[in-house]
Amino acid sequence: MADTTKEPQPPHRWRFARVGSFNQVLLQSADDLRQLGELDQKLWATLSCPTTGLEFDQQTLELLDSNGDGRVRAQDLIEAVAWVCHRLKDPADLFSRAAALPLDAIDDSHPEGLTLRTAARHILDFLGEQEAQAITAEHTAESQRILASTRFNGDGVVTPNTAEEPALSAAIEDIIACVGSVPDRSGQDGIDQTLSERFFDAAEAYLVWWEKAHADDGQRLPLGDDTPQAFAALASVQAKIDDFFTRVRLAAFDASAADHLNPAEEDYAALAKATLSAHADSLAEFPIARITRGAELPLVDGLNPRWAAAVQAFRTRVITPLLGERDHLSEAQWQEITAAFEGYCDWAAKSSASPVAPLGPARVRELLHQQTRAALDSLIVEDCKAASLADAVLDVNRLVHYHQHLDTLLQSYVSLQDFYTPGRIAVFQAGTLYLDGRSCDLCIRVQDPNAHGELATLSQTFLVYCRCRRRDGEDEMTIVAAVTNGHARNLMVGRNGIFYDRQDRDWDATVIKVVTHPISVGEAAWLPYRRVGRAIAQWVERFSSERDKAIDDGSLKTISELTAHAQAGTPAKSPFDIARFAGIFAAIGLAIGAIGTALASIFGGLLEMQWWELPIDIAGLMLLISGPSMLLAFLKLHQRNLGPLLDGNGWAVNTRAKINIPFGSTLTRTARLPQGARLALGTAASRASARGPREWARAILLVVGLLALLLAWMYWNPEIPLAKHLQQWRDRLETIQSTQASAATAAEQDAKDGSPAQ
Repeated sequence: MADTTKEPQPPHRWRFARVGSFNQVLLQSADDLRQLGELDQKLWATLSCPTTGLEFDQQTLELLDSNGDGRVRAQDLIEAVAWVCHRLKDPADLFSRAAALPLDAIDDSHPEGLTLRTAARHILDFLGEQEAQAITAEHTAESQRILASTRFNGDGVVTPNTAEEPALSAAIEDIIACVGSVPDRSGQDGIDQTLSERFFDAAEAYLVWWEKAHADDGQRLPLGDDTPQAFAALASVQAKIDDFFTRVRLAAFDASAADHLNPAEEDYAALAKATLSAHADSLAEFPIARITRGAELPLVDGLNPRWAAAVQAFRTRVITPLLGERDHLSEAQWQEITAAFEGYCDWAAKSSASPVAPLGPARVRELLHQQTRAALDSLIVEDCKAASLADAVLDVNRLVHYHQHLDTLLQSYVSLQDFYTPGRIAVFQAGTLYLDGRSCDLCIRVQDPNAHGELATLSQTFLVYCRCRRRDGEDEMTIVAAVTNGHARNLMVGRNGIFYDRQDRDWDATVIKVVTHPISVGEAAWLPYRRVGRAIAQWVERFSSERDKAIDDGSLKTISELTAHAQAGTPAKSPFDIARFAGIFAAIGLAIGAIGTALASIFGGLLEMQWWELPIDIAGLMLLISGPSMLLAFLKLHQRNLGPLLDGNGWAVNTRAKINIPFGSTLTRTARLPQGARLALGTAASRASARGPREWARAILLVVGLLALLLAWMYWNPEIPLAKHLQQWRDRLETIQSTQASAATAAEQDAKDGSPAQ
C-alpha cells in the first residue's frame, strides 16, 4: 500500500536570464541537473545538433550518440545527465569542467557506484599508479589495453587467445574462417554464442551429406575422404591441360601449325631482359608443355616452370592414386581421370553452399567428435560472468569524459550561455578570422558554402565564406564568419586573411563568397553619399568616354572629307557654321548664368540666416538624406539571428537568438591604436603620405569651411559693407544673364532669317 501521508515535493524553481532577446535557463546547481528531464523542451535553446563540425571532445560526442546516427538529441543529453547524477555524490562537480575525477567524488553508496569506483581503482593499479586518488581521460584511454590483457572481459565473445588449449584455439580460428567473426572488447576478432551455433549446425548437416556420398560405391567420391583435395588439385590445372591436348590435336591436323602453337622467338626475346621466376605472370599464358604431333603431357621434365608445381600436386594427389606412378599422361588417360570426377563435381556444386565445406570432411568430423562445441560453450559462459567488471571499466571512461566536457555542451545546447557570456566560447565557434583590419569571433565550420548560404542569408548578417588551408599540410576546411562591426567597402571575393583555430593553429584564409547585409548604422549614414559619388564618377567616366569617341569619329570624318575634296580638286566646305555656334555659345552662357544665380541665391539665403540656424539646417539636411538608410539599417541590425547560421549546419535551434548592435560589436573588433600611443606626423613617411589625394581633399574641405565662416562673419558684421558688394555682384550677374538671353534670341532669329550673326 502506497504511503499517502508523504507530502508531495514542490516543483523545482528554475532561474532564467533574458539574453539574446529570449529566456535562457540557468544551469547552476545540482538540482538543476537532476531536474533537467522535467524542463519543458520548448524552453531549450537547441533540440538537436550534429556530432561533426564542433569544437568539442569527439569521444564524448560518440558516447552521447548512443544510436550512432550522427546526432545528439535532447533525450540523449537528458539520459546522460541522469546517468551522471546517479553516479556522482555532487553533480555540481560538472560545472568545474575538471579533467581529473577524484575517486571520492564517485557515489559508492549503491552497487553501480561501488562497482564503478572498484573499476577505477583497478585501472589505476594496472597502470602502476597505486597512490593516485583521481583518474583522467589519459588513464581510461588504456581501457582497450586493460581489456585486452584480461582473459575474460564480459562481452560474451571469445578469441583464439581466450582459449588456453591450442586445439581449442585452432577450432576458433576455423570457425572464424567459415562463418565470420565479431569484435571483442580487446579489439581482436572472436566468436559469440550465435556464431558458434551457426557453425556446428552447418557442420552436422555437411557431415550427414558427406556420409550419404560414401554410400554411392565411389561414384561421387573416387578417392574417398581425399577426394576434395584431389579435386582441388585437378581444378587448378584442368584448363591448361585441356589447352595442351587441344593444341596437340591441331598439330596432328596440320604439322605446320606446331610452330605457331608454341611461343615465338619474339615472345622469348621480350622475356630476355626481365628478371624471371617460376611464378612470373608473363609465363602463365605460355602452353603448359611443348606442342608436337601426338605428344603426351610430361609430368616430370619439360614443363612450363609456371605450372610445374601445380602439375606435381596433381600427379601426387590424382594420377598416382588412380593410375599409379607415371612420367607422362596421354589424352586418353586424361579423359579417364576427368570422367572419374564428374559425379563428385556435380555433388560438390550442391554441397559447396555449406560454409564449412572449405574445411573438408576430415576436419569437420574432428571438430564434431572431440567435444569442441561443449568446450566453446563453456568459454563463452565464463566470459559472460565477467560482464559487470568489464562494463564498469568502460563506464569509468564515460564518467571521466562527462565530468570534463558535459557542462560545456549543456551551456551551448540547453541554453546559449557560453555564446553570450564574455570570455567564453561556444562549441560551434571554430576560431577567429583576421581580415581587413578586424577580427571576427563568430566563425563556424561549414561543408557546402552554397547549401549553407541559402539558409544563412535569413540571419540578416553580413557573412564572408573563407576557404582555409594549413601552411604545413594538406588540411583544408571552409568557414563562415559573421562581420558585425566596421564597414564593408573592402570585403570582396579573393581577399586574403588569417584564421586561428581553437588550438591556435594559423590557416591561410581566402574569401570565396560574400552575403551582403548592413554591418553598422554608421556605415549606413554615409551610404547615400557614397552612392551619389559612385553615380557621379560613373557618369563622368561614361561622358568622358563618349566625348572621346565623338572626337575620334569627328576627326576621322573631317580627314576623310578633306581627302575626298583634295582628290576631286574642289574646295572643302567650311566646317564652322557661325550662326549655329552662336546659338550654342549663347545657350552655354545662359546655363552658366543660371548656375551662378542658383549658387548666389543659395549663398545669399545662407547669409541671411541667424548664426544658430545654419548648423541646424545642415544637420536637418544630412538627416533627410541619411535618415532612411540609417533607419533601415537599424531595423535590419535588430533582426540579426544566430539560428539560421546553425540550422544551415544541421542544428535544430529552438529559438530566435538575436545578435543586437552592442553584442555584435564584441563579436567583431576593429583595429584601434593602443592606449597611450601617439601618431608621429613629422616623419618622412607621414609627410609623403600627406600629399596623397585623400589628404588634399580634407585640406580643401577645411579651407572652404574656414572661408565660409569668414564670409558669414563679414556679412553679419555691420561695420563691413559685404552685403552691398554681394548685392552689386548679384545685379551684375542678372545684367549679364539678361544680355546673354537677348543675344541668344537674336542669334536664333538671325539663324532663321539666314543672315550671319555679328
